[in-house]
Amino acid sequence: MNTSLFMLAQAPAQAAAHADRTPLFVIIAYMLVLFGIGWASSRLFRGSSSDFFAASHSIGPFMLLMSVFGTTMTAFAMVGSTGKAFSLGIGVYGLMASSSALIHAACFFLIGIRMWAFGKKYGYVTQIQFFRDRFESKTLGYVLFPILVGLIIPYLLVGLLGAGSYIGGITRNMFPETFAGGSSSPPGAVPPWVTGLVICVVVLFYVFYGGVRSAAWANTFQTIVFMLMGLVGFIVIADGLGGLQTASQRALENAPEKLSREGLMSVPHFISYMLVPLSVGMFPHLFQHWLTARSAKAFRLTVIAHPICIMLVWVPCILLGIWAAGMFESGELKVPSLPNGSPNANAVLGVMVGKFMANKILVGLFSAGVLAAIMSSLDSQFVCIGSMFTNDFVIPLFGKDKFSDTQKVWIGRCFIVLIVTITYGISLLDPKSVFNLGVWCFSGFSALFPIAFASIYWKRTTRAGVFASIAATVVTWTLFAHDALARGKDAIFGKVEHGEYLVAGVMPVTFIVLASTVALIAVSLFTRPPSDQTLRKFFPLDSDGKPS
Repeated sequence: MNTSLFMLAQAPAQAAAHADRTPLFVIIAYMLVLFGIGWASSRLFRGSSSDFFAASHSIGPFMLLMSVFGTTMTAFAMVGSTGKAFSLGIGVYGLMASSSALIHAACFFLIGIRMWAFGKKYGYVTQIQFFRDRFESKTLGYVLFPILVGLIIPYLLVGLLGAGSYIGGITRNMFPETFAGGSSSPPGAVPPWVTGLVICVVVLFYVFYGGVRSAAWANTFQTIVFMLMGLVGFIVIADGLGGLQTASQRALENAPEKLSREGLMSVPHFISYMLVPLSVGMFPHLFQHWLTARSAKAFRLTVIAHPICIMLVWVPCILLGIWAAGMFESGELKVPSLPNGSPNANAVLGVMVGKFMANKILVGLFSAGVLAAIMSSLDSQFVCIGSMFTNDFVIPLFGKDKFSDTQKVWIGRCFIVLIVTITYGISLLDPKSVFNLGVWCFSGFSALFPIAFASIYWKRTTRAGVFASIAATVVTWTLFAHDALARGKDAIFGKVEHGEYLVAGVMPVTFIVLASTVALIAVSLFTRPPSDQTLRKFFPLDSDGKPS
């Protein structure tokens, strides 16, 4: 296994044989609290498949905000963004944070509310059910199901990798006799396979028994935890550096390019990143959270407050990365190296925590916040996968009257266990960078976004156009991903610049989304439109009784 992929966090080596285990005890206590929340929320489970997969549409505004925001925050946001800012500079905020704040809110308003309305009116519990009816195709569900699951699994991996690596860093030298360390973890640290196993068991426990309601409860708690602890950790580290002004001045003196307008990115590269946040419009787990809303009014708080929440999380993480870059350039900070000798940017967050947080209880609480950001996404994705397998594969294949409501819940539960097992197994192999893995995953969802948008706002969209769009997405995504992963700097279509694979100076998502959109529009214009019956079902009628 590659050391650089797992050692996201390494505190400086300690002279003592045993490092203080207090942070680990705090983390264990946090896991026990999650068990308690999972047990309490599962007591409210009503036993129906609607409650397991959509919480009976009973979630209010605050919990909807917390669960939706928590679902979009992962190791990609906390661990990955700090490392990316270390490499590319302050422009990373514009890449994902500011654009995500605006685009996410727009997607919630333009798509989320409409999807919720259709779900409540027609009883949908997955987005594939909506697409099947909207485009009059049972086959569409069988095509979309493996694609969406295939894109979710890398998303799950982002969480497990970030958690395993971070815990490996802060537990360094805690168990020198038990864990020798090696390519996957520092000496004496809890290895990634243990961390991943614990997280999977904890999340699986409350998701298995309470479904999406338990996920919403846990997300609410965990979102509050990682937002508060992230700010506390940021303040402590800033104070250790002499304050915000001093820390930023040191970064400006030692790494001025990290504080320039674009840093190491060109303008086209910067702009192309804005297509990545469109992925939220096609996240199946986010669709499922939308369906839990009690009413359309519950979306108001989410649309307004979501951008603020993103700012509160991303600004501290990115500033920590920039400050670390300045310290690294001046020789004040040691960062683990990649096999090629360059610094491992993904290790930055753990290094900063280990260097500036002397209080071990605080280290444990901050680490609980990192895990909270990771686990608040995993639970929603697990439930979503079980829901899709049950409602989009098994029931359409065997018939809706073949299974009782209880059996539907158990089918979903069993598939969740299977996917968790598969994902955990893959995490033990040789995965890639947390940030870049997340970008590739989001790029696939972004390319499918035109389908979601057109299904609501363009009645001329056809079944053939959707299939063409999906085909274009799969082909272009596969070509670029293979080119980037298999060939690296010798790629045919693009090349690696500053650790990123770019095609003609922009992110490959640019061409993937373009291909998907062109295929959708072109084929839809030259194929038979949906029936009037279908259009009346999904579009408002004009004064003549025709879809407007």
